[in-house]
Amino acid sequence: MAGESSKAASPPLLDKPWREINWRQTALQDVNNYRPFVEGQQIRILLYGPLGGGRTSFIYSVQSTLRGRMCVSSLDDDIFGGCFIKGYTTYKVIKRSPETFHPFVLNDISQDRGVLMDDIKLVFKGHVKDGYRFNPESKLSAGDPFYNEAPTANDRVHVLVCVVPADKLPCMKAEVKKKIRDVRVEASRLGIPQVAVLTKVDMACPEVKKDLKNVYRSKYLKEKMEQFSADVGIPMNCIFPVKNYNEEINLNEDVDSLILSALKHIIDFGDNCINRRIHNV
Repeated sequence: MAGESSKAASPPLLDKPWREINWRQTALQDVNNYRPFVEGQQIRILLYGPLGGGRTSFIYSVQSTLRGRMCVSSLDDDIFGGCFIKGYTTYKVIKRSPETFHPFVLNDISQDRGVLMDDIKLVFKGHVKDGYRFNPESKLSAGDPFYNEAPTANDRVHVLVCVVPADKLPCMKAEVKKKIRDVRVEASRLGIPQVAVLTKVDMACPEVKKDLKNVYRSKYLKEKMEQFSADVGIPMNCIFPVKNYNEEINLNEDVDSLILSALKHIIDFGDNCINRRIHNV
């Protein structure tokens, strides 16, 4: 019986990766070389998802990877369980030379803090100013100091990124999945492309924890990604597994590679959105 059981057991890894990515250097060059079609235009990337999903950590991981040194936040609400309520914030990413920035910015919203769908729509359209603290009891209205009466093209969201922890996918509640779908629907109505970033892949699969390069060989992780895709409606080619920097004090090439792979595609989707709006197609 033991022999039969051993024979029936399926190996945890595929023979070869089911997705090929450019490991670090090529992807870094692609991101560094990106220039929008219109001078002064920037891509606005909106991150959203459940508390503890790793949105803030992803932002600082992006900054660390692109700056070539570890960047940390003064207080990470993902880590500290949401005890720190920050206002709506735009994060710029500094290039290696001072006073220059990449032509994209990141914002984030937690779907666990009662952010109203009406306010999310306002964010999509660029009507919410930095510093605004979302009120679960009432939406932001015209006349409020944090209401942007005349949003520019740069104020509007160009790509929506759902950030969820891969290790929590098996126990993700139906109401969380519904919120993700609802936000996606509103983004689709405005022509905003959607992407998912799955964080904490090393905590979701032992084989990936052993070697991050196994991320696209893990049968378990691929199955969970396929199920998540079916549950929320985000295609597999728009879902990117990553590991955020957390306890590390030095950069890691494999961590950087997954971050950069996700970021490059996010930028590509955002750039497509900008060009469609410019040409009204």
